Amino acid sequence: MQGSSRPDPQLLDAAEFCRHLVRDNSVYAFLAEHRTKLFPDEMFADLFASDRGRPSVPGDVIATVMVLQSLEGLSDREACCQLETSIAWKVACGLALDAEAFHPTVLVLWRNKLRASDHPERILEAVRAVVEESGVIAGKHRRALDSTLLDDAVQRQDAIALLQSQIRRVRKLVPGLSHVYVHEMNLAPGRPPCDFEDQDDIDRVISELVEDAFELVWAADELTFDEAQADAVALLALVAGQDVEPGERPGSWKIATRTAPDRIVSVVDPESRHVHKTTHSYRDGYEVSPRR
Repeated sequence: MQGSSRPDPQLLDAAEFCRHLVRDNSVYAFLAEHRTKLFPDEMFADLFASDRGRPSVPGDVIATVMVLQSLEGLSDREACCQLETSIAWKVACGLALDAEAFHPTVLVLWRNKLRASDHPERILEAVRAVVEESGVIAGKHRRALDSTLLDDAVQRQDAIALLQSQIRRVRKLVPGLSHVYVHEMNLAPGRPPCDFEDQDDIDRVISELVEDAFELVWAADELTFDEAQADAVALLALVAGQDVEPGERPGSWKIATRTAPDRIVSVVDPESRHVHKTTHSYRDGYEVSPRR
């Protein structure tokens, strides 16, 4: 059953209390004002064949989250965390300050519904139309605004995010590696502590993550694994080397100036790859044969 946003403000409506904290020329302010017109209920009516059952998350909220997720380059879990903790996201989505986020799998479900529909790029087309008319998101668009929101059900990860995710996964799957020293501050949720305007500091974080990954892989040689553990360690070894090259100082690493062939773009689904559309444009997803 399709859900709808409430037209009346909630008791702790984020926009009522905190709209002044969101810049007027921001994407969040624009979505807060135009969200329901940009993504009306009828836009998603075909995705719900029945009017029975529990109401879905409102389509305008899902579409807003998908747009912000793509603009900020977040995974599904990170996007839901932002929805629950960020005032700007709550204002954009028309939620109350105390509103909880939906489960990350809801985004996967909606993407699958949209992908299987007769009009899979409806969210993208609505955003494009607004961008062309108003330029409100000029300079802020990422791959989702020049390609599609539905390429894959995982978020493309950069080198730091790939290493963080896979180091965490290996440590969780392989208890026998718990004694191996790693830089714990780099593995906390979100981005590691780093001045991302300072290339030397970026190189420091990359070096620490690569060093930790290799230490785990080397220590793993002494252990016996099941198939899932072995695959996780092998994937860690792969992502540790695909995006980096030796730095200026012995033992240091930096982001490579080239992109590795057949690069892993997500450890959530290692089969996802860069799928080239033209020589100047690519997207992340799966190469499939055309329909016959």
